[in-house]
Order: sequence, then C-alpha cells, then structure tokens
Amino acid sequence: MQDKDAYLARKGRITALVIAGTAVFWVLANLIGADYGWSNRTRALLDLVALAGFVFAIAMTYQIWRARQNDQR
Repeated sequence: MQDKDAYLARKGRITALVIAGTAVFWVLANLIGADYGWSNRTRALLDLVALAGFVFAIAMTYQIWRARQNDQR
C-alpha cells in the first residue's frame, strides 16, 4: 500500500512539473515571439505545443484519479 501511495505521489509531482513547465514555456514563447516579431503562424504552432502539454497533464491527472478510485474499492 505504501509503495502505491509513493508511486501516486511521485506521479502527482511529475504532473505538477509538467503543468508548471508548460505554463512557463507558453508565457516565454509568447513574450519572445512578440519581441522578435514572429509570425502568427509560428506563435500559433507554439500555442498548440503548449495545448498538447496541458492535455497530457490532464490525461496524467485522470490516471492518478482512476488509480485512487481503484484503491478505495
């Protein structure tokens, strides 16, 4: 039981890092893109990359939630 709790805690920390890293990437990409005058197409591509990171984090959160639900049964 403790091994499973430790695993879920580690996975939660990784998920938090993915969310924070994606947010920092997204903000920096927008700031740098505005400074250097990148095209809207390039900036939209970076927005899609950030969106993919957030979707991945949601999927990881769902996996953690499902694992905790299975533990309660």
